[in-house]
Amino acid sequence: MLERFPGCAGVDEAGRGPLAGPVVAAAVIIPHGVEIKGLNDSKKLTREQREKLEPIILEQTIYSISFVHHEEIDELNILWASMAAMKRAVEALKQIPTRIYVDGNRVPPGLQAEAVIKGDGKIAEIAAASILAKTARDRYMVEISAQYPKYGFESHFGYPTPEHFKALETHGPCAIHRTSFGPVQQLLQASLF
Repeated sequence: MLERFPGCAGVDEAGRGPLAGPVVAAAVIIPHGVEIKGLNDSKKLTREQREKLEPIILEQTIYSISFVHHEEIDELNILWASMAAMKRAVEALKQIPTRIYVDGNRVPPGLQAEAVIKGDGKIAEIAAASILAKTARDRYMVEISAQYPKYGFESHFGYPTPEHFKALETHGPCAIHRTSFGPVQQLLQASLF
């Protein structure tokens, strides 16, 4: 059973591991009296479960979603890009939370918050944020896959899968690949493309 902290914000991100696309963060405040059944760490839910919960979360909570795209990831590095996405998500909330709980072991600089390791499996607000971040990022990758059909983003969402590595080796990196990530950098340095 997840703990609930009405009036507090839960914050999480999705997309630190992929070789392409943005990192996406969400901040969620679940108001007093609102109970959303089925919340859990987005990684423990099926895609169908996440997609079923997403509209309920969007309708019943105060939320914000922030994207940090590949250019900024390459400029900052993925850790600081994730921190920036989470901080921006909190700053964009239409209500000031009474407290802020961030999934993980560190808090974005300048944010008065508490880090909660594996918080997406402990706190309802963080679980809701993990679902919104994941569904928003997945949807973005499916939509952008139409521009880059050779890469299979609609199925692996930019994560380093065998299918993705094969597409990278065949076609080289595309415009949304993170050039600071090792496998992409190695291809570029080998001057294959």
